[in-house]
Amino acid sequence: MRRRDFIWQALAAVSMPAMAQRIPRTVRIKDIDVIVTNPGAGSMTNYVLVKIVTNQDGLMGWGDATCTGSELGVAEFLREHLKPALLGQDPMETERLWQTLFLLPYYRSGSVQMSAVSGIDMALWDIKGKVAGLPVYELLGGRVRDKMLTYAHASGGTFEETEESVRKFMERGYKVIRAQVSAPGAEGGYGVPSSKQLQAETQKAYEAGVPPAQLWDPVAYTRTAPKLFEHLRKKLGDDIGLLHDTHERVTPAQAVELAKSLEPYKLFFLEDPLRPEHLDHFRQIRRICSTPIAMGEVYTAAWEGSQLVTEHLVDYLRHDLAHCGGVTSGRKTATFAEPFGIQTAWHGPGNISPVTHFCNAHVDISVPNFGIQEYVTGWPAAVREVFPVVPEFEKGFVKIDMDKPGLGAAVNEASARKWPYVRRLRPTIRLEDGTPWPY
Repeated sequence: MRRRDFIWQALAAVSMPAMAQRIPRTVRIKDIDVIVTNPGAGSMTNYVLVKIVTNQDGLMGWGDATCTGSELGVAEFLREHLKPALLGQDPMETERLWQTLFLLPYYRSGSVQMSAVSGIDMALWDIKGKVAGLPVYELLGGRVRDKMLTYAHASGGTFEETEESVRKFMERGYKVIRAQVSAPGAEGGYGVPSSKQLQAETQKAYEAGVPPAQLWDPVAYTRTAPKLFEHLRKKLGDDIGLLHDTHERVTPAQAVELAKSLEPYKLFFLEDPLRPEHLDHFRQIRRICSTPIAMGEVYTAAWEGSQLVTEHLVDYLRHDLAHCGGVTSGRKTATFAEPFGIQTAWHGPGNISPVTHFCNAHVDISVPNFGIQEYVTGWPAAVREVFPVVPEFEKGFVKIDMDKPGLGAAVNEASARKWPYVRRLRPTIRLEDGTPWPY
């Protein structure tokens, strides 16, 4: 027996939980399986799941590499380019393997590679927790909080419809709510209900296997959004936290104008007012108004946008842990932001799987500068069939089982394989004159 293995087993015998005593330090990665599943066979989301199998009976880990719009590219990258570098490796060496996978392609980073790395990283941490017999948050420094503040997505075609939606979430106990409304004359838009005509056109595009098309008017949107929050504050008062997502759909000048126009309504935060290509304009927003800013869900590396942190230009970091490197990146990003007084608000929509939501939760629980966690409740029945365990909502907060080793996620493989990939391409967004526009 090698000296390293002898020391590991000796320590396990006297100080580790029972699970750890059964797992020798010679654990190695035996196989990596990738499952692309579309629960319900008609959802807009294809989840890309990563299963890492070890040479120890029953010891395996789950990760989420979902990247909407690039699912098959991520799956193939995992199978053909990352898996060969991992077979036979020690899954406990999460940092070394993260660095190996990041550096492996000469032309590195980007959404496909980093989503793949994220899925691997989550699965490795899941294994690490199971070997230790501890939840992942314990391995990240331990519990700082017991539950996570969350928010809901309220929307409507009119101010009154959005107000009604907000009130319904308030009745459920939400303390913070995102509010969106349709721009005048629009058939749809980001985060708002689509018209019947747009729904029909979208379905035709799906059936043809091509991207749906949508029109967007940033001028009408920029004029409408402040009026929505004026209405909501008059009707609902100041006690409910309200936030809004621009989703990068405006020009830099419009973003500055919007942030200033929203200042009187004391938002919890304004999300993604600028594209990653326009980070210098955050300085202009900061100079003219105090509207809190959240940014980062389209970042594909932990250090993207670092100048926004060091120059105090944002208040919340919105990284998506399914796209920027998993648990490892999430913990590093939060630690980097902490001395600057910047909080976390990880991306948590329905188009990443519950596995990532568990990943979010473990980082949230363990970092002192947690701010809020996006979490969309009401998973469809087909999704709950594939993922029988999900984080739970309770009176404005998200909670997980704090005692389960690893991430605590679960996947019904038979159900996942029952619902294969369905092509659901993201829409093309254009202005009235045909100019392509960010989603």
